[in-house]
Amino acid sequence: MASAAIFSSVRRRRSPSLEAFLVPVDLTQVALVQTLAALSSDLVSCFSDHVFFFQRRNSRSLVRRVEIFLVVLTYLRDSRSGSSSNLSPTAVLCFKELYLLLYRSKILLDYCSQSSKLWLLLQSHSISGHFHDLNQEISTLLDVFPIKDLNLSDDIKEQVELLQKQGRQCKLYVDKNDEVLRLKFFSFLDEFENGRIPNHVELRLFFVERLGIKDVESCRSEIEFLEEQIVNHEGDIEPAASVLNGFIAITRYCQFLLFGFEEDELRLCFENPKKPWKGLISQEMAHTFLTIPKDFCCPISLDLMKDPVIVSTGQTYDRSSIARWMEEGHCTCPKTGQMLDDTRIVPNRALRNLIVQWCIAHGVPYDPTETGDASAESFAVALPTKAAIEANRATAVLLIQQLANGSQGAQTVAAREIRLLAKTGKENRAFIAEAGAIPHLRKLLSSSNPVAQENAVTAMLNLSIYAKNKSRIMDEDGCLGSIVEVLRLGLTVEARQNAAATLFSLSAVHEYKKRIADQGGAVEALAELLRVGTPRGKKDAVTALFNLATHADTCSRMIEAGTVTALVGALGNEGVAEEVAGALALIVRQPIGAEAVGKEETAVSGLIAMMQCGTPRGKENAVAALLEFCRTGGATATRRVLKAPAMASLLQTLLFTGTKRARRKAASLARVFQKCENAASRFGGSGVGYPFASNSTTNDVSVVPMSISVL
Repeated sequence: MASAAIFSSVRRRRSPSLEAFLVPVDLTQVALVQTLAALSSDLVSCFSDHVFFFQRRNSRSLVRRVEIFLVVLTYLRDSRSGSSSNLSPTAVLCFKELYLLLYRSKILLDYCSQSSKLWLLLQSHSISGHFHDLNQEISTLLDVFPIKDLNLSDDIKEQVELLQKQGRQCKLYVDKNDEVLRLKFFSFLDEFENGRIPNHVELRLFFVERLGIKDVESCRSEIEFLEEQIVNHEGDIEPAASVLNGFIAITRYCQFLLFGFEEDELRLCFENPKKPWKGLISQEMAHTFLTIPKDFCCPISLDLMKDPVIVSTGQTYDRSSIARWMEEGHCTCPKTGQMLDDTRIVPNRALRNLIVQWCIAHGVPYDPTETGDASAESFAVALPTKAAIEANRATAVLLIQQLANGSQGAQTVAAREIRLLAKTGKENRAFIAEAGAIPHLRKLLSSSNPVAQENAVTAMLNLSIYAKNKSRIMDEDGCLGSIVEVLRLGLTVEARQNAAATLFSLSAVHEYKKRIADQGGAVEALAELLRVGTPRGKKDAVTALFNLATHADTCSRMIEAGTVTALVGALGNEGVAEEVAGALALIVRQPIGAEAVGKEETAVSGLIAMMQCGTPRGKENAVAALLEFCRTGGATATRRVLKAPAMASLLQTLLFTGTKRARRKAASLARVFQKCENAASRFGGSGVGYPFASNSTTNDVSVVPMSISVL
């Protein structure tokens, strides 16, 4: 318990918590001197011969102090005066304090021996301060240490007295050589900040000769350690996370500049491709299953808010969602139903800051909206510095060169690294595409190497999130066809799923929806993935189909491809039911769509089941689909829905307990029933007296936008 507390305080540069000052064991139940002697002996044996790369003088000085304590403790342990009953109260108190100091010494020495070289270099001033603080506390302890009461031999007394004298003269020590290296590292950052790439020879001298980072593996370990610090410190870090990201970018650039791709090729060939890497890759796999805090999600879109704003009722929404709500003519608060006093919205900067910190802590990419207001703050902790951007740009050039001219293994490594670079930041996505990555990634989509193909299609997905890259991908000759081929015949499940997600991303542009639907085999493959895919694959497929269904001219193509059958079959799947019902609501707006849905025996019953047991959003989409089915399908479709058991009670329940959108749809559906020629016989002639909403519109088929996850 104390170990974790002290170690955390050292890493985070905060004062130790109360737990760190509590003795980790109950010293009243054990021999005090024996325990201290054992701890000192363990510390000396671990570190007396250890060669510290940084903090050498501070570490050696601390170990020498512990060695003197070990001499004292060994003497007392082997003599009768070392018995707890023979120690004065002052001696007992001092020895308990010594236990804590020894324990903290071990934590600090462990930290210096196990941390990465670059991190120790960046933290040299801070860590030197920790050594100085510890030396001062040891000196204070020695000043009150009851030497005369312990009956020590003369030579041991001399050693202790010498240690007391040295402690009084102890000053903060920062190694000049370490400081020169630290400043050199910062100079590289400055060069990238000013748009210049540091000299190749100087980079090699710094990383290889001075720091001893001599291969890809050690370079990657340095990168992963720095990434972990950003996550572990949750933004409370020095240098700032944005600056630290710059150092990570420089180190990644040097990894490929100095060590090439050969060693990484061997790693890809022989390691288990399914085994997740540490650092970014393990984070990226976790993103898929990460639960976003409810307060960080927009009540309208249900997605993570990028630009939270407050309306007059005090509720918070994502700016784009509430703006669209108001543009549609609504004058009420979506969550509370209260009338809005005005249409002014105020940035919720406190919540936005919390969201940014949460994203950093969990490794979740966070791109502020490109259309955000000018007053929105630029959080340095979340936004990359120019140095990081320029270093990543230089890295991208090296990677694309390998994509163009490297061996198959080098191309695989390059595709993986481009995938990771494109995972965060619109700047990264922009310059990777501008540098010409897309044509080479397209060729790699046809690779017979499953790892290469999976990385290529995932890199394409991450690049496509940036709006301008969508046109680059769609305009690249044969690129759409290659993505569809991966969706149909991809060598791994991940590749097929990510191909579906790429189509979803590209279909965000309205004019591309028909092109994607008309691409041979695209819709059929999405429908097949919805039928037999993994839970994530089904999600990727249905979101892509949902987007395609929003274009009026894709309906016939989707019906031909068997999409309706696949969608209806997926209504019972809780993981995708909401999106399925939403897609059906769009399809049935077309007469041929309503006809196709009408031919599915379980369509109506599946939607009604969702009205009974679905989520609030699922109920909204289900009643919306039934409403559009009745409107487009005419009397025949209406009678079919009307005959469903408990339909009247379901509508009544939604009218009183559903969300505002669900209530509006339920009221509109009841009106359709009343106009039906069979409504009188079904409802007793005069209807059931539903309190219909007065603002219902005939073409109100609002669709909740969906988000894209980077991988």
